[in-house]
Amino acid sequence: MRALARAATIVCVGWTTVSPGHPALNAACGLYAQSYLLSVSPCEHRSGMQCAVITPQPSYYPCPNLRPARFRLALSGGPPARSFLNWGLMPQNSQENSQAYPRRRSGSHTGRKTPETLAAATMYTFLPDNFSPTKPKPSKELKPLLGSAVLGLLLVLAAVVAWCYYSASLRKAERLRAELLDLNRGGFSIRNQKGEQVFRLAFRSGVLDLDSCSRDGALLGCSRTADGRPLHFFIQTVRPKDTVMCYRVRWEEAAPGRAVEHAMFLGDAGAHWYGGAEMKTQHWPIRLDGQQEPQPFVTSDVYSSDAAFGGILERYWLSSRAAAIKVNDSVPFHLGWNSTERSLRLQARYHDTPYKPPAGRAAAPELSYRVCVGSDVTSIHKYMVRRYFNKPSRVPAPEAFRDPIWSTWVLYGRAVDQDKVQRFAQQIRQHRFNSSHLEIDDMYTPAYGDFDFDEAKFPNASDMFRRLRDAGFRVTLWVHPFVNYNSSRFGEGVERELFVREPTGRLPALVRWWNGIGAVLDFTRPEARDWFQGHLRRLRSRYSVASFKFDAGEVSYLPRDFSTYRPLSDPNIWSRRYTEMALPFFSLAEVRVGYQSQNISCFFRLVDRDSVWGYDLGLRSLIPAVLTVSMLGYPFILPDMVGGNAVSERSTSGGDVPERELYVRWLEVAAFMPAMQFSVPPWRYDAEVVAIAHKFTALRASLVAPLLLELAGEVTDTATPSCAPSGGSRPAMRRRTASTHSFLSETRCSWHRAGAGQAGRDVYLPAGRWRSYKGELLTRHQCCSRITR
Repeated sequence: MRALARAATIVCVGWTTVSPGHPALNAACGLYAQSYLLSVSPCEHRSGMQCAVITPQPSYYPCPNLRPARFRLALSGGPPARSFLNWGLMPQNSQENSQAYPRRRSGSHTGRKTPETLAAATMYTFLPDNFSPTKPKPSKELKPLLGSAVLGLLLVLAAVVAWCYYSASLRKAERLRAELLDLNRGGFSIRNQKGEQVFRLAFRSGVLDLDSCSRDGALLGCSRTADGRPLHFFIQTVRPKDTVMCYRVRWEEAAPGRAVEHAMFLGDAGAHWYGGAEMKTQHWPIRLDGQQEPQPFVTSDVYSSDAAFGGILERYWLSSRAAAIKVNDSVPFHLGWNSTERSLRLQARYHDTPYKPPAGRAAAPELSYRVCVGSDVTSIHKYMVRRYFNKPSRVPAPEAFRDPIWSTWVLYGRAVDQDKVQRFAQQIRQHRFNSSHLEIDDMYTPAYGDFDFDEAKFPNASDMFRRLRDAGFRVTLWVHPFVNYNSSRFGEGVERELFVREPTGRLPALVRWWNGIGAVLDFTRPEARDWFQGHLRRLRSRYSVASFKFDAGEVSYLPRDFSTYRPLSDPNIWSRRYTEMALPFFSLAEVRVGYQSQNISCFFRLVDRDSVWGYDLGLRSLIPAVLTVSMLGYPFILPDMVGGNAVSERSTSGGDVPERELYVRWLEVAAFMPAMQFSVPPWRYDAEVVAIAHKFTALRASLVAPLLLELAGEVTDTATPSCAPSGGSRPAMRRRTASTHSFLSETRCSWHRAGAGQAGRDVYLPAGRWRSYKGELLTRHQCCSRITR
């Protein structure tokens, strides 16, 4: 056994040879073994093999390049020795085991060892040139179990991650949801009680960082955009009534110089929107054409310019799906549209605009508005009108509803004089029309801005007024807010600082309007208001003038940059201050601009019309314009002159009177309007046209006027519009009235034939029994009834 303990093992690819002597072995392998040294050289007896000399480590320190054998060799006389395999190379039988791993005595590793002893214990192992150790592989029985365990662990981990993400999403969704409103990073949508989407809006000036959003009761706020820009954004839920849900929305930039823009989508073809402003091309409901960059939402003269919006406007829109939006008065509001995506572009900005930030405040714009949703169109509209609009406190004179107005404008123009006015009055009576309301239009003064009659044209104005008054006429005069530089009043206005001034405030600002160049009265200054109204009172006192026609007043006639006595953050306030000049003369007064002026109890006149059939200031635009202005809270509406302005280059006839058929159709429509006005008299055509005019003016006095006065009384009590689309609260009828020309109220309906050559048309009536003015009984519900002239 001692000899075997000192033996060395030579292993060459699985076979083992025991050599009792080291020298022979070393010579055979070409090695000189030393203690704890390893050397390798080619084996002389086997080509392609190398001989490795391995000095075994103590039994308590296993070699790291060996793994434990699958068995232990237990021999008597000492503790069991650990057996190791050299990376899978081991003896093939028990005899080789005993020779390769001899038992040692317990004390054999203690004491001083000589080099010869250590060399004798050296083990030699021959390895192939291409040998590389491999890690142990699990058995075939364990592979399925290990795979299943790993897969199960992954599934559990995925489930935990999914649950955490789902829980976080639920918490964020709950944080970003108000009642019936869903907020996302790019906008929000609102549903009605039935779960139908009725309103959708997109943020166009940035997207929200939803991680910056938090909820505090009914208030949902966010503090920055996705690109890290700070802002102040919130949506607050308000329930003013059981049937109405409202949302206050505000987006305010923290830094000046940026514009805030949101896009309000009009929805699919089944959704209709109404309101906004009087426009040059008027449709009912709103119809978007092309692309329009956001323009200042201010009163403008659409007849004399290409402005986007007319003289009567409010920041209010109503949907056929019982949703409404009102933009706040503090917003520097601009409006555009995109017909491709059917959206209105709501924008707030302080650059390149007549809007100015309030004094002491940075030019950081805010876009704020309120969106309300109701159960039906009628109820939500009534709520919005009563909530945001003033209502008239009085009703104009009954004769203003009953009798037509006769204007000198188209017939005589600026060449009007005393003889022509008196002759006009005589012709009215000769053709058996009643003596009603006669209006002396432009121009009866020496210069624009004067408040006296031109003695060359009106040598005895006092006598003229006495004669007209004796004949039963109530006479009104045309006035405006301009004082031309050649007026006798211009110097007085400059000296007393009565005019709108240039930005520095040192000099009056001159403007060009359709009658020349002049200054504009600053109606924010009390002295200018008193000066203007004082001159009107003197005219009324001296000539017994019944009232006045207040023309112009649009912001578009102010300078681009200007200053007023009281700074105006919203220039539309100047238009409102001008309309307030009509308050002392309300009974027969008419004004052409309207902004937050619903409480002024006078007639609001539509802008001049052309003598054409179409929707561009023509006959077809008449009812859409009346309905639009009425739903904006203005119940007393004057649809300008029968037949239009009769300007030859803007007329289908090409002459100084409108086309005959167009005139007759216009007359028939005007008979059912809140007011009726002639400027081209019927006798300019023939006896038949005069007879038609007699018929419809008599019908107006007997049937229409009593109804209008009844509705006017309701307006002062409930703010209910006097002109509204028939059947507006019934879903089936809403689809019909989107394209028909019927209006007045839920109990009265009027219609007209808008096309040339039409002898009749189909009329859709709301539920109920209807009787025509001819006495015909109409009982067909929601079906077409053929009406002929």
